[in-house]
Amino acid sequence: MQKILVVEDEEDLLRGLEMHLRKEGYRVVKTGRGDTAVSLAVRETPDLVILDVMLPGMSGLEVCRELRQRGFQAPIILLTAKSEEIDRVVGLEIGADDYVTKPFSVRELMARVKVRLRRQPSPFPDDCRFGEVEVDFLHQRAARRGQPVELSPKEYEILRVLVRARGEVMSRDRLLNEAWGYEAYPSTRTVDTHIMKLRQKLEADPANPQHILSVYGEGYKFVG
Repeated sequence: MQKILVVEDEEDLLRGLEMHLRKEGYRVVKTGRGDTAVSLAVRETPDLVILDVMLPGMSGLEVCRELRQRGFQAPIILLTAKSEEIDRVVGLEIGADDYVTKPFSVRELMARVKVRLRRQPSPFPDDCRFGEVEVDFLHQRAARRGQPVELSPKEYEILRVLVRARGEVMSRDRLLNEAWGYEAYPSTRTVDTHIMKLRQKLEADPANPQHILSVYGEGYKFVG
C-alpha cells in the first residue's frame, strides 16, 4: 500500500483529502503545519507529498526546498490558492513536480496522484563526464576543472534529461515534459533560461558551447 503525506492547514479539506485517498487505497500521513512536515516526511518516507503552499510555521515552498535539499525524491504536488504565474514558477523551480490551484476538483487531484505514482523510474545516468566537467546526479554534485559548481535541482534534472538523450535533438516542450513532468508549465522560455545558466556554469566558452547545443528552430541536444 502506497503512502501519501498530506500537508494542509484547512481542517475540512485535510479530512476530505484523507477520506478520498483512503478510499483509493492509499495510506495517509497528515499534518497541518509546515514546520512539522519536513521531519514527518523524512521519518515516514512517503511515496508522494500533497503540500499546501500557505501553511503556519513554514511555507509549503520552504518545505519543498528543504526536502529537495535533503535528497527527498518522491513526487511533490503543490496546492495553491494563488493564481499568479510567479508562484507556480517558484514552486517548480525548487523541485515540485506538479501543482493544483484552489479551488480544485478532488477527482482531478486524484488523477494527478495516480499519474505521479504510476510513473516508473527512468533509466537516467547516475553520473557523467564531458570536457572539464564531472557530474554526480545521484548526490547532486558537480565540478569543473576540479572546482565545485553549484547547480539547482532543476538544472541537474534538465542536464540529466539531455545526457540521457545524448546526441538526440529535444524540443523545448519535451524538455518541459521530462524535466518538469507537467505539460502545462507556463512558458517554454524557462527552458532557455535554464540552458543559459547551465552553459554559464559548465561550458568553457558559454557563448560558443561545445556540449549543450542549440538546434535552430527545434530545441537542444547534448554532445559529449
